[in-house]
Amino acid sequence: MVRFDPRGKVNRALLVGVSEYDHTAPHPQGVNGQLPAVRHNRMLLDDALNRGGVFGAGEVKALPSPTPDDFAGALRRACGEARGLLLLYFAGHAVTSTAGDELHLQMRTARVLTGNGLPGSVPFSLVLGELAESNAEQVVVILDCCYAGNAAGIWHRLDDPERKKHKVLLLMSVQPNRCILGGDADIATPFTREVVHVLDGGGEVWLSELYSRVKQRMAEAKYKAEDNDSQRPQALAPPWHSDDVLLAAGPALPPPPPKPSRLRRTLARAGKVFGRLGRTGLAAALALLAAGAGGYGFLVLAGDSGDCVPALELRLLTDPDLEPAMKAAADAYVASDANTTDDGCRRSGVTVYSAGAAGVVTALGKRTDAWQQPRDDDNPQRDIGPQPDVWIPATRADFRRVTAAQGDRVFAHLEPDDGPFVYSPVVLAVPEGLDDAVEPTGRTLSRLLTDLDQAPGKAEVHRPDPEFADSALLATVGLYGGRADARGAERLITQSGRPEPSAVRLLCTLADTHAVDDRSAALVPEFLLRSGVGCHPATRAPRTAAYPDDVPGLEPTFVRVRWEDGERDADARDAETDRFRSWLTGEDGRKVLGEHGFRSARGERRLLDPKSAPAGLIDEVRPAASAEPRQMDTALERYGNAHGPGRVLFLVDSSGSMAGLWDGSSGGPGIIEQTLTGLGGEDEYGVWAVHGLKGRTHTDLLPFGTHGPRDAERALEAARVREAEADPSAALLDALAFMRERGTGDERPQLIVYLTDGEDDNRLAGDGLERVVDRARTAGVPVAMVTLKNGACDRDRPGTRIAEAGRGRCLDAGDDLVPALRDEVARTGTGEE
Repeated sequence: MVRFDPRGKVNRALLVGVSEYDHTAPHPQGVNGQLPAVRHNRMLLDDALNRGGVFGAGEVKALPSPTPDDFAGALRRACGEARGLLLLYFAGHAVTSTAGDELHLQMRTARVLTGNGLPGSVPFSLVLGELAESNAEQVVVILDCCYAGNAAGIWHRLDDPERKKHKVLLLMSVQPNRCILGGDADIATPFTREVVHVLDGGGEVWLSELYSRVKQRMAEAKYKAEDNDSQRPQALAPPWHSDDVLLAAGPALPPPPPKPSRLRRTLARAGKVFGRLGRTGLAAALALLAAGAGGYGFLVLAGDSGDCVPALELRLLTDPDLEPAMKAAADAYVASDANTTDDGCRRSGVTVYSAGAAGVVTALGKRTDAWQQPRDDDNPQRDIGPQPDVWIPATRADFRRVTAAQGDRVFAHLEPDDGPFVYSPVVLAVPEGLDDAVEPTGRTLSRLLTDLDQAPGKAEVHRPDPEFADSALLATVGLYGGRADARGAERLITQSGRPEPSAVRLLCTLADTHAVDDRSAALVPEFLLRSGVGCHPATRAPRTAAYPDDVPGLEPTFVRVRWEDGERDADARDAETDRFRSWLTGEDGRKVLGEHGFRSARGERRLLDPKSAPAGLIDEVRPAASAEPRQMDTALERYGNAHGPGRVLFLVDSSGSMAGLWDGSSGGPGIIEQTLTGLGGEDEYGVWAVHGLKGRTHTDLLPFGTHGPRDAERALEAARVREAEADPSAALLDALAFMRERGTGDERPQLIVYLTDGEDDNRLAGDGLERVVDRARTAGVPVAMVTLKNGACDRDRPGTRIAEAGRGRCLDAGDDLVPALRDEVARTGTGEE
């Protein structure tokens, strides 16, 4: 048996629950009815997967009652992002084709037409094809719908000569050609309820075990499908002789308190009614009860219904770093008295989702028409998510950025509150052992990074993606500060490969490797140091917060979003949104957010819950100035420039001493050729052959400019060793002047790579060395000094001094040289990372 453990990989779970339909019976084209139980399915499974220890923070995405376009976009994103496990869950109506060879998953807009017309539905064969083509190593599909068992036949019939479908495993709620019951509005459907029960049982739960235990529990409970048939779950290939997948590995969840029976709920409602009736009414009611009239009938006559209609679903869009805390607050609100009617029914549900902050600002500012009416080439419903009722950006400046970008065609109208409802500073979180190097307050971010750089040991500084999370963009505002050179500022940030999309993901990723975690400072919102961000706090290095005084903090602000032509339930949506706003921004909401590490939005910005704050935080902080839209836009533009197409100049020592280190993949040209994968079609680069002591000290192997891969390879294959010595100091001075001239007027990343055997380092000494060091310090171009022999990067060696002066890197034969140099080139270029 092959057992796939996805922990530590990039996983995704997409939970699709269609509880609300636009067209239901008795509409002639409507589906059978609403499915309020499915809302409970989605919430229960979302919670179970988030606490199960397999999926990390932000990896579980709920999709409530989507349109086919919503679903297709979310599925494509999940298929593209997942590298480990991809889990797709669907609950809702489903029908089979007349021939029985297709299963149609019915989304919110589903209709049933005469013949075979099923608009608003998605064929499972198409879903299966997308999943088979995904980047995930393993895919699990869980279907809780009528005819779910028919999916296995579709899997077997799928034309797949490359056997890609074999990574897709199916768990289905019922046998083929059977329809299941819609369930009770107050609880989840039986199959999903049992799935969650097993996942929450504690310890490792593998898919094979989940299937067998759910099947056993459902048999013991004698659950029935329609026509009084037994409901028996199905799996694609039991007894799992070839594949198995870990789905949960968390602590056992304590059993919930017993759910009140319908009679007890009725009596609870009766207490509220009696309170309104007064003493005389109470006596009359008791007399009726004593006479056998029945309390339930009396309450119905008094105007209280025992049946709960489907609650309105509010959609809340927020910043990626805020999503876990806002989801916790929304869950607390949904279960609160404020969201419960006198009949004990929920008034509304709240779906929380996030998207990249820069993309959201653009979509609300310039793409609201496409958000309402998506097009193939412009579809915010696919790129961002469904149209929100509420937007909670990380700073009110985002609202001002949106309004500044809006033109004449605006289909979403934003109504922000006057100010933020909580606050969290962006901090430099420094691990123990390095925290003595920095002052906790009263320093700019640049000063903190300089102090950390000068500390003993090799400290790293990590930051999430400024194009995705506002906390990272605000940190970048401070990082650039008054600097004229964004490229130089970016060299202060440790970056190998793509940055993590959010601070939530960054802190978990650092914790994966203790050696990295222990030496890595991180620019993150302070509240995440309290919350644990979904990866167990015990696995993370303890950190102390340093509070830079030039980095604006997070100021989450409640923004109501009203869409044109959204009048169908406008009054009800307004009422429920106002109710949620009052709760979230009031005492109850602040209590939940305080437990997640947020501060007061007023005064001295005290911690809302100081008792639960970890060591290393300060109770009172003086906030930096609030973010300004122009600051953020400028920082984002400069960041894009500093990470846009790059320029790299390679210098390869071609003197006679290199003859024994020239040929093959470990020779000079071969090493350079292996780094070219880090350069893309828009990057400019060239190769100089360094030789000669008088006159021009180099010749062009590859002219500086953009090149196709084969052009560079042919030039390097034609390179030859010269019967001459080399003058590295003269060549490096020429290279620094050459690159400085090309970098004038823009902030594109640049790099010089000097590759040598070190035999001519005697000419990198005395005044010659000092001139190179001085020029490297002021040119603003990093220099990677690469020597093919050991010891060249020892302290005070020429290569070490030049690399340090230009904030580059020194590599010698004692390093893993090719991968390390490839990383340096990839940081500058736009090729593979």
